[in-house]
Amino acid sequence: MSLREGAQPGGTTRWALSANAWLVFGFFYLPIVLLVALSFNDNRMVGVWGGASLRWYREMLGNASVIASLQNSLVVAGISTVLSTVLGTATAIALERFRFRGRAAFDGLVYLPVIIPDVTMAVMMLLFFARAFAMVYEATGTTLHLGITTITLSHIAFNISFVAIVVRARLAGLDPALEEAAADLYADRRKTFRHVTLPLIMPGILGGALLALTLSLDDVVITSFVAGPGSTTLPVYVFGLVRRGVTPLINAVSTVMLAASMLLVLFSLLVQRRSQ
Repeated sequence: MSLREGAQPGGTTRWALSANAWLVFGFFYLPIVLLVALSFNDNRMVGVWGGASLRWYREMLGNASVIASLQNSLVVAGISTVLSTVLGTATAIALERFRFRGRAAFDGLVYLPVIIPDVTMAVMMLLFFARAFAMVYEATGTTLHLGITTITLSHIAFNISFVAIVVRARLAGLDPALEEAAADLYADRRKTFRHVTLPLIMPGILGGALLALTLSLDDVVITSFVAGPGSTTLPVYVFGLVRRGVTPLINAVSTVMLAASMLLVLFSLLVQRRSQ
């Protein structure tokens, strides 16, 4: 009997597969467990255990730079998530429900921010802002600088693609007969979208919004290229601390970021499971 027909692997094969699975899990998750454990280390030396303590979490809450960078991250993530969700949803509906000239080219461009490396995207955004600022200065004499606005626009630029992909997948699985039934009942396009299409694709919209929020909160490469003085976000701040040496403070901040990301992912999974 073949494996496809339900046969179980032999003892040696089963042991090898189990060992491989545990090695993979250990490789991925043991560093995370170690990071969380060391964030409670009372000793300033990371490699020396000085007892369990919340010292570094208290120091994190009292650190003005950490609080300022956290506020910048929340502002950027909030604005970029809202705008990219609206624009990404509109993009998904346009590509899935309408036919227009240049649709194939536009469809390919939507996937471009997902495919290209982050460094390439960061350089592109930096060159774009540099050229735009130069044109504004030549036209009006006003000098513009990199800051929260440029970070937010950059996050919107790459988040639109991720939202559009998630929402479009939801639209592709939607039964067209439901929208056709609304049209048969004399509902116009606006009412059909509001009362039929939007509620059905709402789980996809929420999933795309949570994905955009997570990507915005965790981004380092693109943000570091387009950030200016006083606009450092929390991931960029942590990256700067790591370059000067790992301390339990970094572990505490990273643990908080990890917990926030996991909560967002769990919430997204709960929303999708409830919709199903």
